[in-house]
Amino acid sequence: MPQHQPERWDIFCRVIDNHGDIGVCWRLARQLAAEHGAQVRLWVDDLPALTHIWPAARNTARQQLEGIEVCHWPQGAGLPGSALVVSDVALTDVALADVALADVAVADVVVEAFACELPASYIAAMAARSQPPRWFNLEYLSAEAWVDDCHGLVSMHPATGLEKVVFFPGFTSRTGGLVCEQGLNADRLAFLAKPASRRQWLAQHGITPPAGTVLVSLFSYANSFANSVTNPVTNTAMATLLAAWQQGLLPVTCVVPTGQSLNTINQLLGGQLKAGDRLVTGSLTLVAIPFLQQTEYDRLLWCCDLNFVRGEDSFVRAQWARAPLIWHIYPQTEDIHLIKLTAFLNRYSEFLPAALAGPLAALTLAWNTGTDCAPAWADIIAQRHLWQGSGEAWATHQHSFGNVAANMVHFHQKTL
Repeated sequence: MPQHQPERWDIFCRVIDNHGDIGVCWRLARQLAAEHGAQVRLWVDDLPALTHIWPAARNTARQQLEGIEVCHWPQGAGLPGSALVVSDVALTDVALADVALADVAVADVVVEAFACELPASYIAAMAARSQPPRWFNLEYLSAEAWVDDCHGLVSMHPATGLEKVVFFPGFTSRTGGLVCEQGLNADRLAFLAKPASRRQWLAQHGITPPAGTVLVSLFSYANSFANSVTNPVTNTAMATLLAAWQQGLLPVTCVVPTGQSLNTINQLLGGQLKAGDRLVTGSLTLVAIPFLQQTEYDRLLWCCDLNFVRGEDSFVRAQWARAPLIWHIYPQTEDIHLIKLTAFLNRYSEFLPAALAGPLAALTLAWNTGTDCAPAWADIIAQRHLWQGSGEAWATHQHSFGNVAANMVHFHQKTL
């Protein structure tokens, strides 16, 4: 394909983890368009999930957003449009023939995010092209060692013979790296360099922590108190953490976006906190805020001393914030997720001060297994002097591996 023509990319996303899947895909789409000049089309089955992280999005079948064409992809259906056009080949998609949209041309690069399974009609159209598109299977992020050996492997689609590349985000030079825009750290440093602007931003969101308080953001799954998918326990982890904050000598201001974490807190405290509300109980101040747009959520992470995050997207953004983080990993049957969690902690702790690494790991495991968080919190708060910039070495190390968008473009171009 001539180099002067922008390449067309299709990204397919089915939303499984509320906001994590669409969060990763939306950041990737924006970066491919802004930094690599790609013509990007994002297919997503859950448009309300996109509007949560990007309020300008509309619940409509087709729209232009941030230079991205966003198209609705209904569950269990093929692609909207009367036909899929591939040069002189047209394959009718009767599943949604009643949707009056223009014909859909197969892209030059196709990203199948998180094994979402492309429509059969689209795969057939890919195979009909004289030059088949590059097909990536974008996998979930993992720190497990086996990922290094699987990243970049090629499999063949049994019905068409099309090649599909397994692309693993990860934490080593043998993976695809993490999602990260080129100017992200420069934006963070510029924001933090002006304390008055930081205070003003916090105040605009109803966050006015007094001097000397520990500022925490809390974004977790509803079952942060469960030790497995099949064997939930009572609210031990969340309850003990809240109690430790309430009874501690050091004041804690906890910022909670609307969602599952706030619902759990309301259940435990018997309250009805909603966005805009503030509750002081002992040494703890709870601040409920609306669910933030992606770029605004980044700023919240930059502002906080400690960030509780979940899934994949907020987890990665907390690493780029360089502050201590507690990861609530997406729970899986038979506690397989704890293997993935431990793999990350083993890598991450190598870049932290030894006195901080242990308490952070202990609190993370307590949070994910539904056990008493109070002892681990006491240990970590005793190491508060090590918090500032504790993730700097880790972030610098990860940045050396490039980023998902750039590495994906490079992989595609070097194998043309």
